[in-house]
Amino acid sequence: MITRRMVLLAGGIGLFFAYTLGRGQPAGTIRRVGVMLFSSETAGAHLLAAFKQGMQELGWLEGKNVEFRIVYAGSDASRLDSLARELVGQQVDVILVGNGQSARAAMRVTKTIPTVMAGLANAVGSGFVASLARPGGNVTGFTSQQDEVLGKLIGILHEVAPGARRIAILVNENSPIHAGHWASARSACAALGLVAQRIVASTPAQLGTAVEEIVRQQSQAVAVSSDAMYFSERAKLQELMQTTRLPVAYELRDQVVAGGLLSYGYDVVANYRNAAKYVDKILNGAKPADLPVEQATKFELVINLKTAKALGLTIPSSLLQRADEVIQ
Repeated sequence: MITRRMVLLAGGIGLFFAYTLGRGQPAGTIRRVGVMLFSSETAGAHLLAAFKQGMQELGWLEGKNVEFRIVYAGSDASRLDSLARELVGQQVDVILVGNGQSARAAMRVTKTIPTVMAGLANAVGSGFVASLARPGGNVTGFTSQQDEVLGKLIGILHEVAPGARRIAILVNENSPIHAGHWASARSACAALGLVAQRIVASTPAQLGTAVEEIVRQQSQAVAVSSDAMYFSERAKLQELMQTTRLPVAYELRDQVVAGGLLSYGYDVVANYRNAAKYVDKILNGAKPADLPVEQATKFELVINLKTAKALGLTIPSSLLQRADEVIQ
């Protein structure tokens, strides 16, 4: 027999479920992932897409069980601290960073929210983690020895332009690893009997002056160190470098796609995609202190033949055979 009490109870349960469904998923089921990009929205779009793809492959569906809180510095390092505070204020569960300055800002603002590195250079030497095997704090992810890579890049540049004796080395003094970049460049140039010329550009506004200095010092080739600002401003940088009519080598593929001569470095897009694995583990309860930092192991040589032709350069066939990608 159905009693009045049973009818009221059933009605109450129905109203409860109607209220819950009307609000969407119950509170706490959607995790918040903060993403701090040094670049502009346009310049970093493919990196963000790669990260989201990695998350989706691991079962994290945007709007279903995860939401992304994304902030862009627009190549302005002075904004990083406030952007990090903004993400902390939004109570994100984890923060993804893509360069040393962003990681430093996140560390200044929070010692508790897990922070995942998407390919930062020299994480141990820069003080981001205690060791690769046991990071020890709230930071983990991917790292690379970009100072060593810069030395190899200079060697490749020498193969392409053996007559160039004065090599301009573009560095960002705001980068935590700029000293390592410069030391590696000097060592590589000395080993080849070349003269390393230190050229500084630490903000987008200084790029034009830096290129003028390259011309003033009568540099014969240029090696650009790996840096988030140079990556973000790659179109502007490439436009300026073209005016010098010099062979320019980079550590990042995107800068060769933008018109640079060649690059040698790790796959940045792959690192952003693979960083999702760290975020996934952390969202599932792992502590960053216990997640070993991975080093980049795959490095790619990319050559732009169109640019080489415009500069009147002939790329050695041995180098073309070693290239992972040749842009016609």
